[in-house]
Amino acid sequence: MLNRIHKDHKNIMQLLQVMDNHIVSLKLDKEIDYQLLKSITDYLKHYSDKYHHPMENLIYAYYLKYRVVTDQVANRLEDDHKQLKILTTELDDMINMILLDAIIPKEVFIEKMEGFVSKQKQHLNYEEAEILPAIQSSLTEDDWAHLILQWKHKEYVDPLFGESISDQFKALALHIKVS
Repeated sequence: MLNRIHKDHKNIMQLLQVMDNHIVSLKLDKEIDYQLLKSITDYLKHYSDKYHHPMENLIYAYYLKYRVVTDQVANRLEDDHKQLKILTTELDDMINMILLDAIIPKEVFIEKMEGFVSKQKQHLNYEEAEILPAIQSSLTEDDWAHLILQWKHKEYVDPLFGESISDQFKALALHIKVS
């Protein structure tokens, strides 16, 4: 399960790099592909919120149940996931407005994108540097067997980075492959 999470984090970092590249282009007054950004927010809304974060939350809740950590540490991951869901929805809404020809000042959009990318990277770095190593060193084979049984009914296929790419994400997959 941790391997799946690490792989997801690597994949999300690729998406954040695409977003960073779009931010640079915007600052240089170059055209960007808003539909590509829409694909990224769609992926994060549907895949991360439905599968990735619930898997992390399951593992983390189990970890917290049997390990002693401070309340601040205990609440941060869930709070981060809630905040990221809100930020993703807000960015997605803004992209939708732009795609519907609404006028959004470039500076406002850049600020929203930069804040989103920054928070995502902070969150991923926190999990990779602190949370996942603590979990890995703490949970036993029996713990993992228990978690796998709890998760088994929620198995999923990644629609962008999996074996079969969803039609919805083919342009994004091609962009990532070419980049």
